[in-house]
Amino acid sequence: MSPGKKFLLGLLIAAAIGSLIWMLHARREMIRVQGAVITTNSDPRKQLPIAGVEVIASDGVAVTRTTSDAAGLFSFRFRKRLLRRRPTIKLTFRHPDYISQQLTVSVQGQITVASLVPVNQPKPIPANAPRQTISNVVIRYSTKSETEPNVGSAVRAFEVVNSGNVPCNGQPPCSPDGKWKASRGSVTLDSGVGDEFRNARASCIAGPCPFTRIDTSGLDHPGRTITVSAIAWSDTATFLVEAEVVHPMVSEAVRYSYPLIFGNTLNFTLPPSAEGISLQADLNGQSIVFPLGPALILSWADCTGRTSTDNTRVYRCELRPGYHWAKQSSNS
Repeated sequence: MSPGKKFLLGLLIAAAIGSLIWMLHARREMIRVQGAVITTNSDPRKQLPIAGVEVIASDGVAVTRTTSDAAGLFSFRFRKRLLRRRPTIKLTFRHPDYISQQLTVSVQGQITVASLVPVNQPKPIPANAPRQTISNVVIRYSTKSETEPNVGSAVRAFEVVNSGNVPCNGQPPCSPDGKWKASRGSVTLDSGVGDEFRNARASCIAGPCPFTRIDTSGLDHPGRTITVSAIAWSDTATFLVEAEVVHPMVSEAVRYSYPLIFGNTLNFTLPPSAEGISLQADLNGQSIVFPLGPALILSWADCTGRTSTDNTRVYRCELRPGYHWAKQSSNS
């Protein structure tokens, strides 16, 4: 190799090393401020993620904006040198359906959980006002699979109780980055002799869900039993596990699932392939099928839906004024 080519090669290697060092330095010079936006409720199971919240961060000089995602997560990145004399920043949370809120938070990497209060609080219903009764709610939907009949369904909720922003100090379980104290929880479902689970799914349905992790390895090859575990490194979070129970043989396309009821709300999840979703329920003793439709409209409840990172669809329906469950769930 000629001296000129050797010089050029050395110059390229030096430039590559310099670029790598600069990138590592730039990353070390950045601070991430992140958190979750949830609904205000004294019951952790009802602290639901809020999507579409405008989050405005101000360090006293510059203003940065972002929007919370389907899980309520928001995140900012700031340069360390700009925050050396400002240990805190101000966060403003805005959403048309919730009262705006401002928080002053540390820039030292703590997890921020913002709890928003709805603008329109439900009005109390007079004790003598007529109330309509909802009971025996079943979720109906169709899939393309026609090889196994659905003979039932299983649903179970479990909580992982934890307190956020507690240093781990090297005592596991910890958050993935080893910084915060975490807690674990798990649940095992048994379908019974001769039956198997299908379309098993697990999702975080309440609490600061962005700061949780679900181990779904037990769902990869579902059989008679399935086990789901989860870890939370912020505040207490609630998880929902659902699966259809099948008896291996030729099946129909219609599937059934049962929701989990907390207070005036019902929660359920569906696999990505679910189509033609409807809720079958008894209204004042009369069995009626209520198509949910893409707009998620029910005459007796207000419903919302979101898609998890694994494409599982998570739904929540809250009873409208004038309606009540015939029998409160033991989980409410």
